[in-house]
Amino acid sequence: MTEQKTTTHENIFDLPAIDLELRTSDAYVREGHTARTLVREDDVRLVLVVMKAGARIAEHRANETALVHTLTGHVRLRLPEKTADLPAGRLLVLESGMQHDVEAIVDSAFLLTLGWRAGKQ
Repeated sequence: MTEQKTTTHENIFDLPAIDLELRTSDAYVREGHTARTLVREDDVRLVLVVMKAGARIAEHRANETALVHTLTGHVRLRLPEKTADLPAGRLLVLESGMQHDVEAIVDSAFLLTLGWRAGKQ
């Protein structure tokens, strides 16, 4: 992941511009995916993830509720009991602790939102 920053609630993000910038990064060229944390607050994180077609993020789990909202392209998440296809415009809510991996079917970008209960980090 590239630079993390703490933000205030009145920031406006130009997501297409950040997407383009991330796609020129060394990490994207080398790994086929990269990300930037846009919001880092006590109760929520918002991360823009970009992936090349065919790139994979290995199986992992988040210890908090996670929302995956595909902005462009098409990603596929393999979950314990099913596969979730998320073309642009789709939103998936993953319960805390759910194991999954992510694959980009085509060049893709998605927003990952992670939420925490008050006082938990």
